[in-house]
Amino acid sequence: MLNNLFGFFSKDIGIDLGTANTLVYVRGRGIIINEPSVVAINQKTGQILSIGREAKKMVGRTPAHIVASRPLVAGVVSDFEVTEQMLKFFIDKVHRESFSILPRPRVVVGIPSGVTEVEKKAVEDATRNAGAREVYLIEEPMAAAIGIRLPIQEAAGNMLIDIGGGTSEIAVISLGGIVVSRSLRIAGDKLNEDIINYARDEFNLLLGEKTAEDIKLAIGSAHPLEEKIETTMCGRDIVTGLPKEIIVDDSQIRKALSRSIKTLVNAVKGTIEETPPELVADIMRRGIYLVGGGSLLRGLDKLIAEQTEMPVKLVEDPLTAVVRGAGVVLEDIDSLKDVLVSTKYQKPPR
Repeated sequence: MLNNLFGFFSKDIGIDLGTANTLVYVRGRGIIINEPSVVAINQKTGQILSIGREAKKMVGRTPAHIVASRPLVAGVVSDFEVTEQMLKFFIDKVHRESFSILPRPRVVVGIPSGVTEVEKKAVEDATRNAGAREVYLIEEPMAAAIGIRLPIQEAAGNMLIDIGGGTSEIAVISLGGIVVSRSLRIAGDKLNEDIINYARDEFNLLLGEKTAEDIKLAIGSAHPLEEKIETTMCGRDIVTGLPKEIIVDDSQIRKALSRSIKTLVNAVKGTIEETPPELVADIMRRGIYLVGGGSLLRGLDKLIAEQTEMPVKLVEDPLTAVVRGAGVVLEDIDSLKDVLVSTKYQKPPR
């Protein structure tokens, strides 16, 4: 009775709880929140100053007592209390426009496929403490496959690579389940780190994370480009301590990213090697689907296609694939309950 009452005043939501960005889907309305997973905290008072876009502006620009950080690392909760506050902020933001004194929505949350039971429990508890009355977990590759409308319930192989901020998920899906999967911590953040290390080793230049990300977006690539592109790299000279600016081109940044990209491609090849032959034949016909923000790296689809000798398709709007899938599950939770992840502590929906 009480659950029905809460349900009347609450909006069911799907959340892609990403290392870099959090996206929120509201049942019947679509995606209404897409904000960075960043929280700014005043360490003197313990007060949360800002969350999302406003907090991201503060990264690298705060005084000593204010820390702007991400409460999720590699797709899992690293700071439980801050994650809870961030989720509560997003849940409250969804219900702010409507009359809802105490929102208690049902929530579907995307999680990486390689997480432990303890990590699943942390996500579930943080979401419940943030105000959810029911929490359902779904593996991100499965959510992304549903989001891009792959026929996951059929007895046929669908292969998907989800490259996020903290993790890359590679999965082969058939009959509503993941047959083979790999989760590796080589994704957007690692590529930023590669650029920072390259600038330090090659040019004695110290870069900030935001600058490295801007360079990656401006000229980053995984495969040689038809036309050379350049950008400026601004930072602090390690030797003199003074500001320094140099011009770099796409081939230099490609060299910086090459080791991580090679590891990712080898993981894709390794996943194909573990896949049953019948499903490999299906994948050869259907192709490999790329989703997630990291899949937008120039030429990545071309490189994977060359290395695997299979067609590779970059889906439309790859950044929202996971949250769209969580939304599809929300709209029809009874018929899609088999794709949800149950933990030792949680019963799947009846």
